[in-house]
Amino acid sequence: MARAFYFLFGVLSYVFFLIVFLYSIGFVGNMLVPKGIDDGAASTPLLMAAIINILLLSLFAVQHTVMARQPFKVWWTKIIPHQIERAVYVLLSSAALALIYWQWQPMTGTVWSTDSQMLQYALNGVFFLGWIIVLVSTFLISHFHLFGLKQTLAGDDKSSGEPSVLTQNLFYKLVRHPIMTGFIIAFWATPHMSVGHLLFAIVTTAYILVALQFEERDLIAEFGDQYHAYKQRVGMVFPLIGRSSKPK
Repeated sequence: MARAFYFLFGVLSYVFFLIVFLYSIGFVGNMLVPKGIDDGAASTPLLMAAIINILLLSLFAVQHTVMARQPFKVWWTKIIPHQIERAVYVLLSSAALALIYWQWQPMTGTVWSTDSQMLQYALNGVFFLGWIIVLVSTFLISHFHLFGLKQTLAGDDKSSGEPSVLTQNLFYKLVRHPIMTGFIIAFWATPHMSVGHLLFAIVTTAYILVALQFEERDLIAEFGDQYHAYKQRVGMVFPLIGRSSKPK
């Protein structure tokens, strides 16, 4: 019964993630969703809107980073079953994103825009390419482990479903964190960059670069010299950029 409950919880968490992920595409791209990043009346004063938006993004950053760290996981799994720890993380991360989209304050001033239809098509194509890179990269590692489904079937074996191989195929031959590469591409590629969109892109990119420092420490702890060698060969987010010259 417990195993069935864990799996059901994992499925519901995963479905919620998928909904929020798809909404994210529409939100950032200002398409096919009730509220995009530039939609709504810009009734909040610019400075206050910026503060609110930064606080919303910071809430996600804190939740997403703290809950991913091993010391928190050790403490957290004393309270909740280890089988659903990742699913809870995914659920709360998705909820934090949903809160951003719900409470986002539009800042509609134009930073750049193009009237060229060809350039609009090209930038929108790059935008969707970024999201494709994100999704494909999750399957190159263990997609269902990443989003907590595999762990819900782990039974009493805490190591069941844990990744044990350092992925270095396809996108991972070019960059160490292609999921983040895809996000950065998607956040910046737009034919119309508003002030609010620019703020979103800057803050999320800064967060990604900071959060990856913690992620790299965890990967070094897990894979040791293998990851040190990988860092020397492959850039962090973009090819050839962020390689280490020697193990630290």
